[in-house]
Amino acid sequence: MEQKRVAIIGSTGSIGKQTLEVIEHHKNKFSVEVLTANKQADLLIEQALKFDPNAVVIADKSQYIKVKEALSKTDIKVFAGQESIEDIVQMETIDIVLMALVGFAGLKPTLKAIEAGSPIALSNKETLVVAGELVTRLAQENNVPIIPVDSEHSAIFQCLAGEYYSPIEKIILTASGGPFRGKNKDELKKVTPEQALRHPNWTMGKKVTIDSATLMNKGLEVIEARWLFGLDAKKIETVVHPQSAIHSFVEFEDGSLKAQLGLADMRLPIQYALSYPERLKSNFPKFNIYDYPSFTFEKPDFEVFKCLNLAYQALEKGGNIPTIMNAANEIAVESFLEGRISFLDIAQKIEMAMNKYNFIAKPDVNNYFETDKEVREELSSLLLKK
Repeated sequence: MEQKRVAIIGSTGSIGKQTLEVIEHHKNKFSVEVLTANKQADLLIEQALKFDPNAVVIADKSQYIKVKEALSKTDIKVFAGQESIEDIVQMETIDIVLMALVGFAGLKPTLKAIEAGSPIALSNKETLVVAGELVTRLAQENNVPIIPVDSEHSAIFQCLAGEYYSPIEKIILTASGGPFRGKNKDELKKVTPEQALRHPNWTMGKKVTIDSATLMNKGLEVIEARWLFGLDAKKIETVVHPQSAIHSFVEFEDGSLKAQLGLADMRLPIQYALSYPERLKSNFPKFNIYDYPSFTFEKPDFEVFKCLNLAYQALEKGGNIPTIMNAANEIAVESFLEGRISFLDIAQKIEMAMNKYNFIAKPDVNNYFETDKEVREELSSLLLKK
């Protein structure tokens, strides 16, 4: 395998930092071409000095001078602003784009990378949630592979390797159940952000961790799976698997079931996405079957964890409803973390938004951005009054 030049969009977040760990271990296989950050200028500078990329982007323009001066003795090009992130992914020297931005912010850079013909290692599930039909159609038209980085979708992707002629009965996405597995609504009424951020198995960013606690993260993954693997909602199931050892299953029409197992370590799916179709030797701990003498599985509680049910509803209705759901969720999660709404209010605000805003059955690219903006502005204004 020839050395791949990697653009990490969102290098200072959890996925971005773990991607750099993978690259550091495989310096002969990967090099860093681009690094971008939103506000974490100090960490971006530290990463740039260590990995010597061609260019960096700090989205927060107020920190441009700081980054520029810190890197002034290097040959690293420095840019600022969200629009620069959208431009940088189109560099001809990029071999693969690792999209690690969280939320709706990943959509425009992903579309620009597709236009440029760059393969995409996708960690930003919201891109496919809000505009899956558009993104997958453009990827097909531009012959751009989208390789999943989420552990569940990577598991499905790995299970499907070599199964080109095997009809799929269904896929089963596993969920840890989060920190509140088995709790009822009364027990969740007074949950604090600190409690919700204590995930039992995974170390993730705050937004993703709260999504895992509400099971919205699994709902987003259901919608993402629909577009990644071309399956309708009836063929996508979810199961609670507290051990987080089996990352997902594929059931074929002949009754065979394939699963991918591994530790709760995002470096494995990141490395697989970057090296695909090859597998590289890893330097992180490996799965030991004797550490897991038993696996358990439970049906999700759709009543208590209503966000998962709302995601299935959004997928079923289609159009711009997933966009509405995603925007409302991002604002509601932010409001919960800031102490303005309760844990159970998150689902309530999302459901309110899904019922309130105009339904567009066949949205174009402008509709996605207009819908997202409208929901964010109105819901933010409403919740700031609390």
